[in-house]
Amino acid sequence: QVQLVESGGGLVQPGGSLRLSCAASGIIFSRYGVGWYRQAPGKQRELVAALNIGGRANYADSVKGRFTLSRDNANNMVYLEMNSLKPEDTAVYYCSAWYPGLNYWGQGTQVTVSS
Repeated sequence: QVQLVESGGGLVQPGGSLRLSCAASGIIFSRYGVGWYRQAPGKQRELVAALNIGGRANYADSVKGRFTLSRDNANNMVYLEMNSLKPEDTAVYYCSAWYPGLNYWGQGTQVTVSS
């Protein structure tokens, strides 16, 4: 059974930092592209950052220079380091893993940026 379990969300003040983690199981992790998406209330889910198996990263323009995506294949983990957080970063953040014809999602973790 494939599972992606996110953690690390919470409430943070503007300008603060958070590190999201995603633990994957049930897949040959190193063969999958991984990434983070987010969905704010009333908005569509959007890509935040993605990392293909070749190590090439792609970031949404709104988070470039502030967020860093990384993976640890040895431990089946994906991380999203978020710095200089803004109120508009408030959303539920979802971990995703994909392979041709397959796409898996975590249950999401809430990130709230507010003073």
